[in-house]
Amino acid sequence: MDITGDIKYVGVNDHEIDLFEGQYKVPNGMAYNSYAIIDGKIAVMDAVDARFGRQWLENIESALGGHKPDYLVVQHMEPDHSANIGTFMDAYPEATIVSSRQAFAMMKNFFGREWEDRRIVVKEGDTLELGRHTLSFVAAPMVHWPEVMVTYDAFDKVLFSADGFGKFGALDADEDWACEARRYYFGIVGKYGPQVQALLRKAAGLDIRKICPLHGPVLSENLGYHIGLYDTWSAYRPEGEGVLIAYTSVYGHTREAALKLADLLKAKGCPKVAVADLARDDMAEAVEDAFRYDRLVLATTTYNTGIFPYMHEFIHHLVERNYQNRKVALIENGSWAPMAAKVMRSMFEGSKGIEFAQTVVHIKSALSESSRAELEALAGELCGHA
Repeated sequence: MDITGDIKYVGVNDHEIDLFEGQYKVPNGMAYNSYAIIDGKIAVMDAVDARFGRQWLENIESALGGHKPDYLVVQHMEPDHSANIGTFMDAYPEATIVSSRQAFAMMKNFFGREWEDRRIVVKEGDTLELGRHTLSFVAAPMVHWPEVMVTYDAFDKVLFSADGFGKFGALDADEDWACEARRYYFGIVGKYGPQVQALLRKAAGLDIRKICPLHGPVLSENLGYHIGLYDTWSAYRPEGEGVLIAYTSVYGHTREAALKLADLLKAKGCPKVAVADLARDDMAEAVEDAFRYDRLVLATTTYNTGIFPYMHEFIHHLVERNYQNRKVALIENGSWAPMAAKVMRSMFEGSKGIEFAQTVVHIKSALSESSRAELEALAGELCGHA
């Protein structure tokens, strides 16, 4: 696949994987992207996952048409992009690795060697001349590892963005970009919003026509849309109006309350209402929706003087990723010593910009006339109606 006249795609699709990073469901697989810039000197941008070394080398050989690469540029040392560095260096004994000092230290950890006699250490502002193409290196620490850098090609105006602007799904998956890019972002990068904001400020000074990420499709159309979403996500702003109702339920009563509230919200004209059963639905999708919308309802039971484990895990995922600038409502169920609302509220003590709804729904075992009235009042509060 040609990215430009001189830049070729040499990455691979992975349809064997079921869990990315051991936790994220990827029914449509993953792409491990790698690119070859063919000029007076030839640079290959990043490696691929350990299981695809042979296919990757075959792709490189096919794209280069008998020529040999001069450089392997390593932007990110996570194994899905770096596992085949040694394979590449053995296959091309005249090649040189170009990477950051921190990345070479990580190579020592992963491979027991740093290729001291075959390397170029680069930092922010350094360049690499290939011929017509000049590569400029931009430090991107903690997006989402400390050694990360991104690379700008001034000739074709291409940003090689490392894990930035990545998404779940192989390249042949027919799916909406934003949905799986959002789930990928908040699951993997979301904790590091300030660092993403810093990188976006650097990128604003570049004339970018294409973005080549390490996962997902090359972006070449409507870049303002994609960059705008990244700005929204990394600034922890809601993407739009809507309510996520996330619940856990032991015997069905809390579930009944959650679904009843969803019906009330829809009847009152709330623009978007999503419901997640945290014990059964994909946790990463629930995290994605919590960040996507401006209102969140948490409904759970008191459990061992705390809250149900799946709810505890969900809130932990949110606060770990700096969840903020949202309105949060609480529904608690407790048969004899209800504690859920207090525990859930306490878990957000370190979070910024959280506004709790005035109405708290209290269920004692099953819905009653009083708890149904509280659901009605909460629906009115969340939808801006009395």
